[in-house]
Amino acid sequence: MAMDKNLNELLKWSIEHSTSDTSAPEPTGPQTSLNAEALAALMGAPSDAELMQASMAAITSTDPEITLESKLTAFDNLEQLVESLDNANLLSRLGLWTPLLELLGHEEDQLRLMAAWCVGTAVQNNAPSQERLVALGGVEKLVGMALGERVPMEKRAGDGDVTAADAEDTVTASGETKDVRRKAVYALSSAVRNYQPALDVAAKELRKRGEDVQEGIDATDMDAVNELMNGLKQKAVNA
Repeated sequence: MAMDKNLNELLKWSIEHSTSDTSAPEPTGPQTSLNAEALAALMGAPSDAELMQASMAAITSTDPEITLESKLTAFDNLEQLVESLDNANLLSRLGLWTPLLELLGHEEDQLRLMAAWCVGTAVQNNAPSQERLVALGGVEKLVGMALGERVPMEKRAGDGDVTAADAEDTVTASGETKDVRRKAVYALSSAVRNYQPALDVAAKELRKRGEDVQEGIDATDMDAVNELMNGLKQKAVNA
């Protein structure tokens, strides 16, 4: 049990750090350190995982009493949490990648922007998260958004609406906003740097959409990646 483990750590820590003999020599063996979950248990505070789940629940809630402002605040909190690599990798374990990518198609442009921002933060210098983004078709979505396409708000299979399998064929007619496009470029830039599979998918998608992208760009060649991303950024600014 997670809580039992945390309580055990707290017990070990308290024993090691409590002594009535102030003249006793310092222990020379390895000391127990408290992890974040144990500290949270000690302080009675929610863990980062719980905060991430609560943030996503607020963002995706259909409760009319949860305002857009509240959802943006929750998204801001989530984005700050995934600045930590450990928390970013929790997105997969907590099942939060799918709803996060679905939000790239939300009807509210501010939520689409925050979704792209959160994705970009989560995958930055983080190969496991970059892998998840590629596996879930997120790179294709970001390419479309960067080029001004509005991707649909996907529904889970069985809901009688758009699913990931046919999302590519159902891009909405209205264009994406400049601010969202720029944030999508940021996310795409974070996704492809030092991760060849993501760059290969991005380059393929760009060519499919008529963009002139050279073959064989190396994901570790920052000059080449910067040139590609700066071109997309300029397109967004000039749109």
